[in-house]
Parts: sequence; structure tokens; C-alpha cells
Amino acid sequence: MHVFDRKKDLESFLQNERNKNRTIGLVPTMGALHQGHLSLVKKAILETDVVVVSVFVNPTQFDQKEDLEKYPRNLEKDLDLLQSVDPNIAVFTPTASEIYGNQIVSKSYDFDGLDKVMEGAFRTGHFDGVGTIVELFLKTVSPDTAYFGEKDFQQLQIIKKMVETKQLPYAIVGCPIEREVHGLAMSSRNERLSPSTRKEAGFIYKTLKAAKAKFGTESAKGIKDWVNIQFAENKTLELEYFEITDEDTLTPMNKKQANQKYRAFIAVYADGVRLIDNLRLN
Repeated sequence: MHVFDRKKDLESFLQNERNKNRTIGLVPTMGALHQGHLSLVKKAILETDVVVVSVFVNPTQFDQKEDLEKYPRNLEKDLDLLQSVDPNIAVFTPTASEIYGNQIVSKSYDFDGLDKVMEGAFRTGHFDGVGTIVELFLKTVSPDTAYFGEKDFQQLQIIKKMVETKQLPYAIVGCPIEREVHGLAMSSRNERLSPSTRKEAGFIYKTLKAAKAKFGTESAKGIKDWVNIQFAENKTLELEYFEITDEDTLTPMNKKQANQKYRAFIAVYADGVRLIDNLRLN
């Protein structure tokens, strides 16, 4: 396996690969890898010749210092997992100063309103931080294709918007959510949950599926009211938001329109850990 912590070494390696007419795939991660990440890596292996996995906990997308400090990190385990998938993977593990330079700050972006709802409304500056680090990684790796999980669907749409707006020559591919046995969306944050809470958190996906079943006959307000009641009665999980939006614009749905795709989004606290999930409704 090829492990790089300096940009110039990675760029030199990738230039050699391009000289052999090999295509490059990028899977950006914040480490603490799980099967959800590995599903992205496996798709990248199938579709490109050389796969780069970045492992970097990005400080500029955390709005709470405590959340950044508690974010799980285990590079040795991450490398073992990637080695087990394919020993030819290239791994990029920069320090913050290596990737950002002297100023570890976010740029400001115009995401055409995609960043104003849901995660953006509750996490100040989060998507500017995401956009900044993804743009830095894209320009460092210059992949033919970059792969992102649909668990962070709002993030996926924002990255697509950034690439479109800046006319960057990279294909952005979204990949399905991988779930644990009880339905909880796989996330590095799940490692911070107690075993009993982790099992109970399957309630989040159960609620999303019930909302989908109601979507054909009930209004968005009726479904949201029902979801609020379900979580008010749950002693383990605390609902932060539940929203139904247009899938492309992320505009909250008021009245259902024909030929529009809708998706439900949810954020929940469990054991003080913030969990997000989403599900297409039609």
C-alpha cells in the first residue's frame, strides 16, 4: 500500500500513473473507517485504475470544538482495513498545515441556498468547511471520479453544486447508505454509542420507513407532526429536526408536485452523539 503525508509526494505518484493512462478515483474520508466507507472504496476500485483514499479529520467543518476533539481517530486500524480491501490503494494522510498551508480557515461559497436548510441551519459554517477541504483534495488529487456516501446527502448535493459552479473537471458519484443490523446508518460516530443505545438508534431508520409509507396519503405537515410525536415518546433519542424536501433543490416541501423527487432528512441526538440519516420517499 502507498501511504503519503505530503502533497508533492502524492502528486508525483499520481502523475506517474497518469503517464500510463490510468484513471484516478478519490474517496475522501475523515477516518474511523467502517463498511460504509469500504463500499465507496470498492466501487472506486471497480470503476477506476488507481484509488486514493484521504484520511483527514477536517477542523474547519466542525462548529463545536468538543465534537472535533471527540471525533474517533485510528489510522493504524484504517490502514489495515484498506490493506484488506486492496493492497494497491494509495492513502493520503496530511496534517492540517500540509493541506491548508499557513491559514487553516474556510473559504466562502455560494451554494445557491442548498446550505441554508437542515444541516446548514444547525451547524454554522459547516458547509463552507466541507467545500473548502473537498476542493483542496480534488485539486490535489485531480481524480477522474470522486465518491461520496448518500448518508450525507445534503453534503453530496452541495459538492455537486460547487463542482458545477466552479466548472471543475471531476465526476461526483453518490453511493447508497450502508446500514447496521438494526437499520442505523453506518457512521464513524456510532462508535461513541453504548451497545444498548446503538441498538435503540435503529428507531431512526424505522421512523423514516414509516414516513415513507405515509408519504403517499398524508401531507408533509401531517408526517412531520407524527414524527415529532414518535420522538417525544422515545426516552433515548432526541429529535433535532425532521424535514421533507425536494431532492434536487433541498427546498422544504409544502405541496406535493407531480414528477418531483422527495427525500426525508433527520438529525437525532443519542448519548450526546449527533446522528443523521435520510431516505428517498418516491
